[in-house]
Amino acid sequence: MMHDRLVLLGTKGGPSLHSPLRMPTSSLLVIGGQTCVVDCGLGVTKSLLQSGVRLTDIDRIYITHLHSDHILELGPLLHTAWTCGLSHPILIFGPVGTNTVLDGFFASLSFDINLRIEDEGRNDLRSLVRVTEFSEGSVNGGVPEVSALRVCHPPVSECYALRFDCDGWRVTFSSDTCKFSPLAEFAHGSDLLVHEAMLASGVDRIVARAPNATRLRQHLFAAHTEVADVAEIALAADVKHLVLHHLIPSDGPGAEDEAWLAEMGDRVRGAVSVGYDGMEFRRDWDEARNSA
Repeated sequence: MMHDRLVLLGTKGGPSLHSPLRMPTSSLLVIGGQTCVVDCGLGVTKSLLQSGVRLTDIDRIYITHLHSDHILELGPLLHTAWTCGLSHPILIFGPVGTNTVLDGFFASLSFDINLRIEDEGRNDLRSLVRVTEFSEGSVNGGVPEVSALRVCHPPVSECYALRFDCDGWRVTFSSDTCKFSPLAEFAHGSDLLVHEAMLASGVDRIVARAPNATRLRQHLFAAHTEVADVAEIALAADVKHLVLHHLIPSDGPGAEDEAWLAEMGDRVRGAVSVGYDGMEFRRDWDEARNSA
């Protein structure tokens, strides 16, 4: 039996790497019999294998927006699944521009793809990838039911929170966003709210490590949500379990779990987890806890 579950595959915010403890953003969501990947940051392929998923079992991939820390390994994940024996179509759901990203990837790997088709007798990878570009509203019906809310992540305009609903289980991903009050209604009653989070006290240390990004500090405060504000959104949404994700900063002094929890104070009701790579949540565990 395949359990409905969420596994955080990569919990770091941003594309830079200074520590091996956390990789950029990606998640595994198994829901309603579908194996879904939400965002494909660097490291997603290895993390999926570590979570026990065979790459050929992936059914769907959802992309919240086209920042590199969410899509850098989208093409490589598809190609690697193909070389592992992928033979069924994978459905890709992403914002406007997703087709362009994949067309560019396939063009860059055309020598290898064409050679393997001819030399190894493989199906054409490009024919197995089915892309749907979405905007706000229903992303796909059926199981699971997936809805999108455009959030505020300047300067990116096509950036979406995603909500997954199936048989009474609701999981919502905030995507990258500044504090955005409509998220509370969109995520209302979620069993799991996976929300990005930033510690303002850690921003200067991040900026100091990026001397080639002179406006990084302004971007971080304009485009991301401080953790106290995340707690307020979760409280207004009456979620059962808040999971901090896309952590800024994700490592170093002052980024310990205690710092995140202390900054939230008593603003949140229900369970709270500071995400780490490999952290898993199962629906049956949640139901057992809720019925205890």
